[in-house]
Amino acid sequence: MFRKMRRSKQLLSMEDTIAVMDRCTNGVLACHGNDDYPYAVPVSYVYFNGKIYFHSAKEGHKIDAITKNPKVSFSVIDEDTIVSEEYTTYFRSVIAFGKARIVQGDERLKAFEVLVEKYSGDQPEEAKHKEIAGCTRAYIIAIDVEYITGKEAIEYVKQRK
Repeated sequence: MFRKMRRSKQLLSMEDTIAVMDRCTNGVLACHGNDDYPYAVPVSYVYFNGKIYFHSAKEGHKIDAITKNPKVSFSVIDEDTIVSEEYTTYFRSVIAFGKARIVQGDERLKAFEVLVEKYSGDQPEEAKHKEIAGCTRAYIIAIDVEYITGKEAIEYVKQRK
């Protein structure tokens, strides 16, 4: 169903792919938007238990698109170094495909906790718990990942050998 990467030598291992997902702090969610236009929007996220979680307002283009068609893709760029003398960039990135859904109950609570820990881990525990317990204005969205790959510049592959 999902295409294999054409340049398989540049494929990251699953361990390295997950490390990229853990390291990055923002990615781009791509959905089927209005009037058959793609809709891509940057979001802060956390990768946890093989799923991608992010928060969202309860109304807006993103929620409308996900509700209409839950099939999405999500991408992150971990590295993008311009190498001007080679007319290229050395990069490392990940792309995932899956279905997005609004989470409820214990899954919502746990996802919210890991989001808060990733972005506000230095805050006092009491403040973090208060934020999680008091936030009713936002949805937590999960992407149930069906396919994920990481890729890096061939120059990085050669450096490792």
